[in-house]
Amino acid sequence: MPFLPNEALPYMENYIYLPMLLTILERDRSILQQVPLKLKSPYFHLLDETMDAVTIDLQKTANYLRQRNMKVVRQATDELFTEYLFLHNGYEETRRYLNVRLRNRTEELLNQYLRKLERQNFYDP
Repeated sequence: MPFLPNEALPYMENYIYLPMLLTILERDRSILQQVPLKLKSPYFHLLDETMDAVTIDLQKTANYLRQRNMKVVRQATDELFTEYLFLHNGYEETRRYLNVRLRNRTEELLNQYLRKLERQNFYDP
């Protein structure tokens, strides 16, 4: 019987994916600083807005977990899997995620954030 409430799992998984997404965006920003582009400002603006949105969601996720006494702890990593320990109400559950799945889900989230920003910037009066 799973000990995690159904509504908590997305928050716990966001606590895995959102820091990865921030790391990727920070690396992209540092690479962009070194690339000889004439108009860097729009790209920096896009990356900064995306990083701000991800940071806000990560803070909301951390607050949710903290209020409910939940934790996510990264355990072992090998070539194929990364293991995470989910803690809640004295119970522990270990989950293994395929590294390819982690990468693909992070890419999906990046696309979602960029589309969200695009809708906000182009369709809001």
